Amino acid sequence: MKTLLTDLVLDGVNDMINGNNQFCNNFSCNEAFIEFSSFSQPPYFLVILGVIIGIICGATFAKQIEYRLNQWKKYNLSLLPLRTVQLHLSYTGILLGTILFISGSLQIFGLQYDTAFFVGLCLSLVTGGALWVQLEQFMKQVENGEFKVVDFDNFDQFF
Repeated sequence: MKTLLTDLVLDGVNDMINGNNQFCNNFSCNEAFIEFSSFSQPPYFLVILGVIIGIICGATFAKQIEYRLNQWKKYNLSLLPLRTVQLHLSYTGILLGTILFISGSLQIFGLQYDTAFFVGLCLSLVTGGALWVQLEQFMKQVENGEFKVVDFDNFDQFF
């Protein structure tokens, strides 16, 4: 039974490859295979989608931080923790938009999609993680009253 079933499957595969199959009718099954590794055009849509997602989620994130700062000023509510679902979703959206933008841009310049995605993922996660840590430290300084305004017009304070 096992050899009969194996022979039947192998005969069916050979018939499909040769085009002698009732499922393929007048066309070769080789024509149905799609080559996934190449794009006919650069992924401009991916870049535009990444920018749109990043702008929408960035505006949402900014409004949430602004609301939290206003609540702190008016009612002296705590600025921390920043680990709320709303902030995480909008920040994750910013990171996703950045990943799509970077990987799409690298694909336009000729990198393969997997390499471009890996580079975009690494850059976004490292930069996004560092910015999140700095944002938390900034919020702690504001809450504790240790924050002082930095004047970027006066460069003497940096040297």
